[in-house]
Amino acid sequence: MAIKTMQSINGFIASDPQLTFPNGRSRLYVRIGINHAERIEGGYRDLEPTFHDLVMFGKSAERAHEMLRRGDNFIAQGSVQTYDSVVDGEEQETEQFVAKRIGHDINLTTYTVQRKRATTQQTPGQQAPTTAAPGAATQQRQLPPPAPPPPPPQPDTMSR
Repeated sequence: MAIKTMQSINGFIASDPQLTFPNGRSRLYVRIGINHAERIEGGYRDLEPTFHDLVMFGKSAERAHEMLRRGDNFIAQGSVQTYDSVVDGEEQETEQFVAKRIGHDINLTTYTVQRKRATTQQTPGQQAPTTAAPGAATQQRQLPPPAPPPPPPQPDTMSR
């Protein structure tokens, strides 16, 4: 089976995120900036950033609106969409990035993750939780012993 791929984009949030509800569906709009650099002798030189539109829809748009602020570094997955628009009486083709997923760029952002405590998931080697009435005898499930190591390689016994 082939690996499903999508386009990704990373940059910084350049405007305050706007959450609207056209046709009753959540829509996030934000202006984003993408930093660029060029290689020069002995390193890199920063170029002017480019600015683009990013939109996102549905429950993910609402979550992103709660999480993202102007200046945050982000990474997003989705696709580029082009559409025709009229600016100053002239029709022009405009691009926007339609994000399916978005989050802070962990290469450039420090933050704390708050995880929900897992109740049924176990890691290998963990004992299964037991539930019994107070004072009742409980029986722990025994895990099988680990597999023995493979035998050492045998020396070449072919004669020449």
